[in-house]
Amino acid sequence: MTKTADHFLLVCTTCTGAMSTDQVSGALARKLPEGFAIREVACMAGCDRPTTVGFQAPGKAQYLFGDIVSEQDLDAVVEFAGQYQLSSDGWTNATDRPLTLFTKTLSRMPALPSQRSS
Repeated sequence: MTKTADHFLLVCTTCTGAMSTDQVSGALARKLPEGFAIREVACMAGCDRPTTVGFQAPGKAQYLFGDIVSEQDLDAVVEFAGQYQLSSDGWTNATDRPLTLFTKTLSRMPALPSQRSS
């Protein structure tokens, strides 16, 4: 039985980096932990740092990484995916992320607050 995805890796479709969207998505799809789905999305405003990828999950901080240009970068994205999935709130310190991503973090946004009934 396949687990339903509750974590998402976003891949920019408008970036013109060293690897095509298909190359990035294909390589990551084979390596991501179970529970992740890839969403290809138009521009995430990381145009000066192609290729950009993002992480989203309900109740978790969101991340955007740029300059994903090599197999080593893709491996770091996969390693981070595991860390992100295991974190209860998605919050990680730069020093805890794979070293390859240290200078590639473009943004970290806090999780949306949960809805509360009035």
